[in-house]
Amino acid sequence: MGELVAADLAELRAFTARLRCVEAGGDAGLGIEWLDAIEALKSVGCAVLAVISDGVATSIRADRGARGLPRVEWDRGIASQIALARRESPNRGGRHLGFAQALVHEMPHTLAMLRTGRLNEWRATLLVRETACLSAADRGIVDRRLCSDPATLDGVGDRGLIARAKALAVELDAAAVVARHRKAVSERRVTTRPAPDSMAYLSVLMPVEQAVCLQATLGRDADSLIATGNSGGRTRNQLMVDLLFERGTGASVASGVPVAVNLVLSDETLLAGGHEAAQLQGFGPVPAGIARRLVADAVDRDTETSLRRVYSCPQSGALTAMESQARTFPKSLRKLIDLRDRTCRTPWCDAPIRHHDHIRSRRRSGETSVHNGSGLCEACNFAKEGDGWSARPVHNPGGTHLIDVGTPTGHHYRSAAPPLPAPARRSAHEAVRANTRIVRFVRCS
Repeated sequence: MGELVAADLAELRAFTARLRCVEAGGDAGLGIEWLDAIEALKSVGCAVLAVISDGVATSIRADRGARGLPRVEWDRGIASQIALARRESPNRGGRHLGFAQALVHEMPHTLAMLRTGRLNEWRATLLVRETACLSAADRGIVDRRLCSDPATLDGVGDRGLIARAKALAVELDAAAVVARHRKAVSERRVTTRPAPDSMAYLSVLMPVEQAVCLQATLGRDADSLIATGNSGGRTRNQLMVDLLFERGTGASVASGVPVAVNLVLSDETLLAGGHEAAQLQGFGPVPAGIARRLVADAVDRDTETSLRRVYSCPQSGALTAMESQARTFPKSLRKLIDLRDRTCRTPWCDAPIRHHDHIRSRRRSGETSVHNGSGLCEACNFAKEGDGWSARPVHNPGGTHLIDVGTPTGHHYRSAAPPLPAPARRSAHEAVRANTRIVRFVRCS
């Protein structure tokens, strides 16, 4: 690949603009040819992204080394810069960089197949993933055996590709595969993420034998309930979910489980049948009707229920500022930042907030205030402390809280806090006191 020059970049942007004008025609045969060509273009683009990402990392490391920075600082924030340029989260940026380095330095045949459009990004990712436990030399052997001849993987599905890569890995270094499995077992965990229609996915990462046993047991017991007529009209899938909940909590319904729930909703939604969605902390938007039902159910069960007012700007939905002279953020101010930011404030990163950080640092006379505070995940907070990073709060009259993030390469990205649910319309005098409310209720068994 030739050296990157501005003229090539301009040509690429012009070609991208021409592609935006492409529309489907009536010739199906030509359409298939277009699909094939665009798919090859995607693969080539992936290869170029890998080469450029590795080049960016190499250049930044060399510059920091030449300036005498400690070696521990050479890699700081590089993955985050790549993530911002690709409009991805920092976590994904780290994966992209690791993928790029593996291809460029250890898997040249895989990279070559990407460049010719014979392998797509996902299948290349599978090869990188399945060989991650091997030494560079052994990884190179797998790369050569599977990708030196494009015909080797022609017509092979993803599962077949994974199986071949795993078999070669075991053949070359069985001990490394066993060690990788042992490490994977130590990282077992339970996570949740939002799903459509106010549902959620509960994911469990566990050893395969445990997962198969758990699913088989739930299925067997669900089938037994159906066979004996004790299903209550529930389907097999519904029964399996209910059985999992009962056995995980010891209760047959959610109301029997001690749990704290935080809802942010407007007064109109809560009291006047408004339709604006509420925000469930750690989950996201919840339809107004469901939010009112959650509150009503808590009250009807005579559970501990508290109501806290949070004042917001009636025009923008931004939270009212709170000031503090403390060096660290006090609990109430951290709570306000959590409610305002919801997730990490780095653009495209929606990881949970772990650190409450001064946007303009204390050593640069940054105050401890809600305007100069932001919620960040651990990785983003450490990245922004790296050489060449900057951040500043931006005055945004009539809008929500705004941050300008600068990277060592001179690029800038802006992050706007999401607005709170809108308060009910009032007179001009009452609008000054408009507020949203947090409903926090604890269900006790």
